[in-house]
Amino acid sequence: MSNTFFLSSLFYAVAILGGLTLLLTTLLVFANKRLRVDEDPRIDAVDQMLPQNNCGACGFPGCRAFAEALVQNTVSPSQCTVSTGDNHKHIAAFLGVDVGSQEKRVARLACAGGSNVARQQANYTGISSCRAAAIVTGGGKRCSWGCLGLGDCAVVCQFDAIKMNSHSLPEVDEDRCTACGDCVSTCPKDLFSLHPVSHLLWVACSSLGMGDSLLDDCHVACTACGRCAMDAPGHVISMVNNLPVVDYDESPQTQTPIERCPTGAIIWFNADGTSVKGEESRHVIRDAALPATPS
Repeated sequence: MSNTFFLSSLFYAVAILGGLTLLLTTLLVFANKRLRVDEDPRIDAVDQMLPQNNCGACGFPGCRAFAEALVQNTVSPSQCTVSTGDNHKHIAAFLGVDVGSQEKRVARLACAGGSNVARQQANYTGISSCRAAAIVTGGGKRCSWGCLGLGDCAVVCQFDAIKMNSHSLPEVDEDRCTACGDCVSTCPKDLFSLHPVSHLLWVACSSLGMGDSLLDDCHVACTACGRCAMDAPGHVISMVNNLPVVDYDESPQTQTPIERCPTGAIIWFNADGTSVKGEESRHVIRDAALPATPS
């Protein structure tokens, strides 16, 4: 009798579970049909027109997300800084929207302290990485704010827009740079930032020190003399923590602030991406690396 009761209980349990499974399956199928939102097929088409770098320069986590925003007409094709102008027009024509306008942005380095002008206080031996070197007493450079010169930024740049020059200093190719921000996030010294190309006045130094004694460590360091702030029109430049800060909302389209800079720590970018220093700035002609201590 006990076996009969057991089998009967098992049968009812299986029947109940089977009934619940059938009910839930039916509800899910019904909900899928009634609540399903069909994806706009244009998203796939636009996604295929994008470069598939998934760099994030457009402000979205990837090309697919940007394609969805394009179809929703919340962004313009020109916001993709990797695509060409012709590709922007192709996407705009396909969606029937304006191409839009997006000022080109590029990565800029707030340091000019290459090996020919900046001294080392120790020789780092280990993994060839700025991040690794920074863990070991800051990386060996006497200027604790300066570029370590091991090229993490060049390695991480998937657009080949950063090269290390002969003085172990990164140089940005503005034509290749897409402002993806990878160099910004990888630099352990926080020396890179993204700027519109119209920001022509630039402080190529991050030192928070003050006085000519800084020049023993780096010949092109900002000494916080304040001449650029005094010469700049209006409130274009202010001194903050011994470093000039440019207010780009003031439209600082003048080279006047760079002219009396004694070290060339503040520079002017030409339209082609090359830079110039002021007339009174130190002109560096040294090619060899500086010795660890002043001679």
